[in-house]
Amino acid sequence: MDVVVDYLGVQYIIELKIWRGEEYNRKGEEQLCDYLEKHNLKKGYLVSFCFNKNKKSGVNVTQNGDKTIVEAVV
Repeated sequence: MDVVVDYLGVQYIIELKIWRGEEYNRKGEEQLCDYLEKHNLKKGYLVSFCFNKNKKSGVNVTQNGDKTIVEAVV
């Protein structure tokens, strides 16, 4: 886990990744879900740094089992 923000007693887990393709991104999501499970949380954040000109930046929300992943592509 790269960053844990503890704000007003609530923990936010943030995973930072460099975009290296769909497979690598999927593994990052699984890694984040493992961290969420260990901390008994349902929502986590993934920040993907993409240097590919064709990749669309923005925020996407996905569901991975019972976990919600908010991914920001920058």
